[in-house]
Amino acid sequence: MADIFKRLGAGRPPSVEKAQARSPAQKLLDWLQRWDKPTVRVRDIRIYGPGSLRNPKSVADSTEVLVKNGWLTPVQTRQGHKWRVVRKPIAQPTIAAE
Repeated sequence: MADIFKRLGAGRPPSVEKAQARSPAQKLLDWLQRWDKPTVRVRDIRIYGPGSLRNPKSVADSTEVLVKNGWLTPVQTRQGHKWRVVRKPIAQPTIAAE
């Protein structure tokens, strides 16, 4: 039975989802679209965000990419890093390829 499926799929290109692995920054952007608060902190991302963003370095790298692309705006606080989420009227936002 497995041979039939191999033969049927042999000439097909790989699916777009499998071909393009989403970066941690893209996962964070996707999650932020569902985040219902106007600001987000590192703690919020590490607790409620995507599972791949549990360590501080990956959060810092991902938020830096989103700041550069205009999806987050830094907010000055004494308690730690905080960003204002920029909402844009785009159905499925993506990060520009560098």
